[in-house]
Order: sequence, then C-alpha cells, then structure tokens
Amino acid sequence: MKKGVLFVALFSFLVSMTGVVLGADDIQGDIKKEPTCKYCGMDRGKFAHSRMLVVYDDGSVLGTCSIHCLAVDLALNIDKTPTSTQVGDFNTKKLIDAEKAFWVIGGNKPGVMTKQAKWAFESKEDAEKFIMMNGGTLATFDEAMKAAYESMYADTKMIREKRKMMKMKGTSHK
Repeated sequence: MKKGVLFVALFSFLVSMTGVVLGADDIQGDIKKEPTCKYCGMDRGKFAHSRMLVVYDDGSVLGTCSIHCLAVDLALNIDKTPTSTQVGDFNTKKLIDAEKAFWVIGGNKPGVMTKQAKWAFESKEDAEKFIMMNGGTLATFDEAMKAAYESMYADTKMIREKRKMMKMKGTSHK
C-alpha cells in the first residue's frame, strides 16, 4: 500500500516538474498551465491543433499558439536549448514530438499567425490525406521552422495590420 502511494506521489511530481502531457486523458493539460500564448495572447485551447510546447535545458517551459510564436521565442532565447518540443496533432489535438511529426507546409487552410500554414500530423498517412484534400507539401520539422523564420517579417506585418483593423472596429485579436 505504501509503495503504491509513494509511486503515485513520485509520478505526479515528475509529471508536474517536466510539464509534459501524458496520455489521451490529459490532452489539454498543457493548456490549463499555459492558457494563452505569451507572444500574441491567443487562446491555446482554441488553437489546440497548432499549439506548441517547448521545454528548455534550464527547466523553463513555454506554450505557444503556433510554430510562428515558437519561432519568435527561439530567436529571443538563443542561449537556451530546447530539450523537448511538442506540437498539437492537427486531427487529434494531442501533443506529439514536433521533430518526429509529419509536417505539411501550405495548402488552402488558413494558417495560425501566418499566411503560409504549417500543420503537424502524428502519422504520414494523415499528412498525405490532408495534402490530397487541401494541398500543401510534406515537410520535416526543420523545414517547417525554416519556413516560419523565412515568413516572419511578412507574417508580423500581416498580424500588425489585422490588429490595427480590429482595433478600429473595436474587436479583440484573441
């Protein structure tokens, strides 16, 4: 009995310290911890299909709404090394390893914080089905990050213009 309680306590402590989401029952656990994106303020629950979660070598954890906002953070924190980078699977919204994911760049679905969408899928088959239905190109995480950096200026300009229009209309950007 004592070993069981000790195991549960230790397991809970480790999960809380790493910030890693485990299992289908806790798909939204990272969203509870970081409900909005630090950079744009967007609701990470609403964008669970594009959200990202990075754990750095200093133990800090950051949740963003998209690969665009992750690219901003990686550029600003050049001296921190990611030890884990996860992304929401486009279909299931479950966090998956961003480096092992099958990414689709482009297509006709509007992206999050970008003109050129970048979506992640746990399986190659799901990515290929998406491409057949929506267009786009199969890519790796490195290729998706490179595309995010290459479009940073245009995307930031687009976001700034959208926010200016919303401000004039009296609506929120979130």
